[in-house]
Amino acid sequence: MNQSKDEIICEKCRVHLVSTKTKLMYQGVRFDAELLKCPKCGQAFVSEELAQGKFHEIEIALEDK
Repeated sequence: MNQSKDEIICEKCRVHLVSTKTKLMYQGVRFDAELLKCPKCGQAFVSEELAQGKFHEIEIALEDK
């Protein structure tokens, strides 16, 4: 995606997403991540780079335990 994070809008609410510290859980382990979220409905945006990069690394690390 060639859009900057300032250009990504919530499809439902039609407002710009804001960078927000977000608590996530995977296989019972909680961790924090900085994600773009809609300030109205709270829907989070996970970029392809984040999903295939950092989240994938966390997934592998947790599954190896």
